[in-house]
Amino acid sequence: MIAALDQISALAPWLLQHGLVVFLRIGAAMAVLPAFGEKSVPVRVRLFLAFAFTVIVAPSIAPDIGSALPAPGLSYVSEPVIGLGFGIAIRLMIMVLQIAGSIAAQSTSLAQLMGGANADPQPAIGHVLVVAGLALAVMLGLHVKLAEGLILTYRVFPIGQFPDAQLFADWGIAQIARAFSLAFSLAAPFVIASLLYNVALGVINRAMPQLMVAFVGAPAITAGGLILLLLTAPLLLPIWQAALEATLANPFGGR
Repeated sequence: MIAALDQISALAPWLLQHGLVVFLRIGAAMAVLPAFGEKSVPVRVRLFLAFAFTVIVAPSIAPDIGSALPAPGLSYVSEPVIGLGFGIAIRLMIMVLQIAGSIAAQSTSLAQLMGGANADPQPAIGHVLVVAGLALAVMLGLHVKLAEGLILTYRVFPIGQFPDAQLFADWGIAQIARAFSLAFSLAAPFVIASLLYNVALGVINRAMPQLMVAFVGAPAITAGGLILLLLTAPLLLPIWQAALEATLANPFGGR
C-alpha cells in the first residue's frame, strides 16, 4: 500500500504538468470554438467544458508524449497559439454562414430586418443560418468530432514545437480564402435571383417609365428572398455540414 502511494506521489507532478499543458491548448481553442465558445455561453460553463475536454484528450495523447515533457516555457507559448489556430479554423466555418447570410440579405433587401437581435449583429438570414447550422452540427456529434480534431492536432503539432510562422500564415490565408469561396457559393442562389430581379425591374422601367417600379418590386424581392430561403436552406446546410466535417477531419490540411 505504501509503495503504491509512493508511485502515485511520484507521478503526481508529471500528471499535473501534463494536464496543464493539454489544458493550455484546449482552453485556447474553447474560447473560439463554435457552439461551446459562443458569447451566450457563460464563462464558467466554457471553463468546465475545457476541463472536460482535457480529461478526454489527455489520456489519449499520453503514450505519444512519454515520461518526459518538453520545456515548460516554450509549451506555455506554443500550446495556446496552436489551440487558437485550431479553434479559429473551426470558427471560420460559422463565419461562412454569417457571410453567406449577409450576402443573401444584401441581395434581397433584407439586410436591416431584425439585424441586431443577437450578440453578433447580423442580418436575420445570417442569424437563421447560423442557429440552424449550430443545431445541425451539435445534433450530428460536434463534441465527438471536436475531441477527435483536438487529438489530431498533437500529431501535426507535437507538444513543445512552435509552428513555423510562414507555414502557419499561409495555412490561415488559405482557410480564409476557402471560407469566402464557400460563403459565396452558398449565397449564389440569392445573388442570381437578385440579378434577375434587377434586370426585370430595369426592363419594366424602360417599358413603363410612369410606373413606380420600386414600390412594386420591393415587396416582390422581399417575399422572393424569404421563399428562396425556405427552399434553399435544406439544401445549403448539408453542403455546409460536409465542409465542416472535412475541416474537423483535417483542420491543418493546408499546412
